[in-house]
Amino acid sequence: MLYWDQMNAYFDNGTTTPVAKEVLDAMLPYFRENFGHPIFIYSLGQEAAEAIERSQKIISRTINAKPEEITFTSNGTESIDLAIRGAAYANRRKGNHIITTNVENPSVLRVCDKLESDGFKVDYIAVDKQGLVDLDQLKKTINDKTILVSVANVNDEIGTVQPVDEVARIVREQGRKIFFHVNAIAGYMRVPVDVERLGVDMLSLSAHKIHGPKGVGALYLRKGTRIEPLNYGYVSMSGLKPGTENVAGIVGFAKAAELASDRFDRNVKKMLELRERLMKGIEERMSYYLLHGPRGEKRSPANVNYSFKGVEGEAILLRLDLEGVSVATGSACSTRKLEPSHVLTAIGIKPEVAHSATRFTISWQNTPEEVDYALDVLPGVIENLRKISPIKAEDM
Repeated sequence: MLYWDQMNAYFDNGTTTPVAKEVLDAMLPYFRENFGHPIFIYSLGQEAAEAIERSQKIISRTINAKPEEITFTSNGTESIDLAIRGAAYANRRKGNHIITTNVENPSVLRVCDKLESDGFKVDYIAVDKQGLVDLDQLKKTINDKTILVSVANVNDEIGTVQPVDEVARIVREQGRKIFFHVNAIAGYMRVPVDVERLGVDMLSLSAHKIHGPKGVGALYLRKGTRIEPLNYGYVSMSGLKPGTENVAGIVGFAKAAELASDRFDRNVKKMLELRERLMKGIEERMSYYLLHGPRGEKRSPANVNYSFKGVEGEAILLRLDLEGVSVATGSACSTRKLEPSHVLTAIGIKPEVAHSATRFTISWQNTPEEVDYALDVLPGVIENLRKISPIKAEDM
């Protein structure tokens, strides 16, 4: 695909992804031919209901869950909100204490802010310089009022793969029921997700991060996990999510999940190769850079995040955009904010360095040619910006 006379290299797949052709093809009939409302018993309605049930089966298989444990939501943010607040409100007689980390996505942190205003106590566990949760602090923070722990399996900003299996083990060892929620939106189809092996109670997913449509997410809710609906209104197939289902979006989500699951090993291998190609190229061609997050297996195959000292991240983003390269700065949900990234601050990065952070997120649809093109234009962009910067990279 050409961008003017240049290659278009899209490396912001952590924010959103283009809808796969197979996904769009699967969705189209549900806009015109199979447009029925799924709660009605005539044939058009039943076709829609069956499409939702098939989609539940597909999504459930990808995470080793049961179909009836899948609730479709309007997006990943709603899934997170429903899980955390729904569980907190339903179980507040057992306690009012919630634990998360200080590097979670704003979709989690803002929900926790709301709960604190409602009288809940929230503790934010620290992470190390690579963004890995402090498991000893987690053990010490759990108390007899703790009802919920929420941790992402992959940090969406710096790509850290959290030891959620260890977190789950600590939660289970407490001798009483503490609910465990995993925000798997950044990790889904990039790292393995098995709710039975982990023993998680709730898990949040989003379609548009895996080449599905925007406007649809999913919540895995283990059978027997008690949560309260956050909204009430028109009856639907779900007891937790009122209103008419986005049938076309749900079908598209399922198709995207099916495609990604069928090609999982191949896709991950390709992303790892592209990630290493990009990181190697940056470190060979650039100076005064700083990698954020770990290397190797503890890093998402899709994530590359560097600070280029002496240059503002927003300026890098805009200059790369002029060259046909799309990247992000900071978290996918807070790129319009002027404050330094809360994630980078939490891992000890100075604000002036954090402001220069640039995030590349890779998809299985990217190519080596796109990586090479980005590597060809990036050094010139950084060099030109450093020439006009009042801050010297060597002084940072």
